[in-house]
Amino acid sequence: MNATEQEEREYLEEIKEKLTLAIRRVDEAVRQFSDELRHKKQYIHEHQSGMDEADMVAAGQSINRMAFTGEAAVARKRKLFKLIQSPYFGRLDFAPQGQEAAPVYIGVHSFFDEQQRQNLIYDWRAPISSMFYDYELGDAAYPSPKGEVKGTIERKRQYKIRDGRLEFLLDSGVNIHDDVLQQELAKSSDDKMKTIVATIQRDQNAVIRNETAPVMIIQGVAGSGKTSIALHRLAFLLYRYRETIAAKDILIISPNKVFADYISNVLPELGEEHIPELGMEELAADLLDSRYSFQTFFEQVAALLERPNPAFIERIQFKSSFEFLSKLNQYLLHVENNYFAARELRVGSTVVPAAVIQQKFKAYHRVPLLQRFAQVAQDIRTYVRDATGRKLTGRDKSIIGEALPRLFRFNNVLDFYRDFYHWLDRPELLKLDQHRLHLEYADVFALIYLRLRLEGIPTAYEHVKHLLVDEMQDYTPMQYAVLSRLFRCRKTILGDVSQTVNPYSASSAEAIERVFPQAEVVKLHRSYRSTLKITAFAQRITPNPHIIPLERHGPAPVVAHYDGRSEELAAIQQIVNDFSSSGYQSLGIICKTQRQAQELHQALQLAGVQLLTAESTTFREGIILTSAHLAKGLEFDAVLVPFASARNYKTEVDKSMLYVACTRAMHQLTLTYTGELTDFLSA
Repeated sequence: MNATEQEEREYLEEIKEKLTLAIRRVDEAVRQFSDELRHKKQYIHEHQSGMDEADMVAAGQSINRMAFTGEAAVARKRKLFKLIQSPYFGRLDFAPQGQEAAPVYIGVHSFFDEQQRQNLIYDWRAPISSMFYDYELGDAAYPSPKGEVKGTIERKRQYKIRDGRLEFLLDSGVNIHDDVLQQELAKSSDDKMKTIVATIQRDQNAVIRNETAPVMIIQGVAGSGKTSIALHRLAFLLYRYRETIAAKDILIISPNKVFADYISNVLPELGEEHIPELGMEELAADLLDSRYSFQTFFEQVAALLERPNPAFIERIQFKSSFEFLSKLNQYLLHVENNYFAARELRVGSTVVPAAVIQQKFKAYHRVPLLQRFAQVAQDIRTYVRDATGRKLTGRDKSIIGEALPRLFRFNNVLDFYRDFYHWLDRPELLKLDQHRLHLEYADVFALIYLRLRLEGIPTAYEHVKHLLVDEMQDYTPMQYAVLSRLFRCRKTILGDVSQTVNPYSASSAEAIERVFPQAEVVKLHRSYRSTLKITAFAQRITPNPHIIPLERHGPAPVVAHYDGRSEELAAIQQIVNDFSSSGYQSLGIICKTQRQAQELHQALQLAGVQLLTAESTTFREGIILTSAHLAKGLEFDAVLVPFASARNYKTEVDKSMLYVACTRAMHQLTLTYTGELTDFLSA
C-alpha cells in the first residue's frame, strides 16, 4: 500500500479530504449544540416561575453538559485543523505474528474515520507508535492491554508535510533518520521552543514514556533537548492517564518568566492545555505569606559577579550544603527535647501537674511543634473538667490557652532561625536586616523548611499530581527538602551541572538523588543544538568528556580582538547591522551581567534590539540583548559574546557564565574583547 511517492501524494490528498469532511461535521455539531443551548436557556427563562428547585437543578446540569460537549467539539476542531496542516510525520508497516503487514501512520494527534470505522492516524503517544522510535526494520513489539504484541516492521518512512504539501519523504532503515534530524536542526530558530515528535531518539523516548519512576532526574548536557523531552513527557502522561490527571494538576517550576514564555507553545502544539508554572521566588513569597522581603536568586548571582565578598560566598556555600540541612534537622530534634519546659498550671482551685502537661505534649510528637498547643490545651481542659466535675468558664479556658505557648521557648519561626545559628555557635552566618525583615536568598528556603517543620504544610499545593523542576543545578538540598515535603507527587527534575550560574550552590544529579533516594537518574550525553565547532569551542571552557556532539558542520567560532572599547562597540554595531541580511531569525548578544547588558543597550541605541531583564515576561525572535543568567535554557541561531577579556571573565562564577553564553549558539558564535583574552579561552 502506498509504495511509491506518487501513491503517497494521492493518499495525502485523500486524508486531507477526510479531515475537511470531519471539520464540517464538527462545525455542524457545534452549531447544533449552540442552538440547543439557546433554546434551553430560553425555555428556562420563560418557564422558571413554574419550575421547582429539582427542575432548576436538572436544567442547570443539562446546560452544563451541553456546554461541555460543545467545548469538546471546539477542541476537536482545533486538532483537526492542526492535522490538516501536517497530518502525519511517520509511518511503519507492522506485521503482527501470523498476520500481514498494515501501515501505521503517526501524527501529533490521532484521527479516527467514523465512516471506515478505523484509525487512519495514530497519536505519537499511542503504544503502537512507540515502535517508530524504538526499533529498526525487523523484529519489534509494543505493549497492549492484552499483553505484548510481537511482530515485524517491514517498512519505516518519514515525511515532511507543511501547509498540507508533501515536501519530501524518506525510507528509513534506522530509528529516526539522520537526514530528517539534520534538516530539523539546521533550520533557523524562532521565538518559541518547537515540538520534537518527528525526531525523538530512542534514549529520549525511554524517558518520555517512563511510567514507573516516582522521581525522574534527567542530567543532560547543553543542547541535549532535556527541557523539550520533559515537556513531551508531560504530554505523554496527560495522554496515558487522561482519566486521572489534567493539565491543571501539573506544576512547572521554571527559572523565569521569559523561559516560561519560550516553552509555552510546546504543550498546546501537542494538543494539551497550558500547564501552570511558578518561579521559585513566587513559591517562596507564598510560603512566607509575604511577611519578609528577600534577595532573589538573580540578585544573589549579580552580587557574586559584581561584588564577590568572601564572607558572602562562605554563607552561600554553607547554606547550599547537605551539612546545613543535616544541622537544621539536628537542631529541630534538640528543640523537641529541650525547648518545652512544662510547669504545673493552676486553673481555679485545680492544679495540673507538670508531668501531665509534659506527657500530653509528647503524645502529639507527630504533630508540628507550634501546632500542638491547641490540641494539648483541649486535653488539659478535659483533665480539669474531669477533676472538678464542672463545665469550664471562659476565663478557665483562656488561662489554659494562654499559659501553654509560654512554656515553649519561642513561638515565632524567625526567632527559632536566629537561635539555630547561636546553637551552631556561628551567629555571624545570619545576615538579616532587622528593620525591613530582609533575608539573603540563601536563608529563604531554610526559613521555609523550619516553618513547614514547626507549623505544618499548607494545603494549597495538595492538588499537584506531577511536579516538573527545570534548571535543577541551581537549587540547593534545602530547596529540594522543601519541595519533597510540599509536593508528595511524582516528579521530573532536569538540568545540567555544567550550566550552573552559581557554582557555590550547584546541585548535581547525584546530590539531588540523596534527597530523593527512590529516583531514577537518566544521563543524556548527545548534544543536538550546536555545530561540532561550537561544541568543541565550549569544551575549552568547561570540558565534559561524556558529551557526544551530533555531526553537524558550520563556521568556526570567531574570537576578535579590538584596540579599545569604542572600536569594540563599533564592531558590535556592525554585527548587529549585518544580522538582517544573514538569513538567521535570532541573534543573542549575551553579556556577563545585567548591568553590562543595560550599558551596552544604552551605548548602541539600536531600534529593534530587545533587552531582557529580570522583569521581562516574553521572548520573541530577532535581536535579544541579555545576561548569561537570563539566557539559560534559550537558544539562538547566532550568538555574540562581547567583552570576553581576562579582566571581565576571571572568577569561577564568570567561567560558568561564559560557558552558558557560548552554548546558546546553534549555528554561529562570535566573541569580542579588548586587552587580554580571558584565561578560560587562551589555552
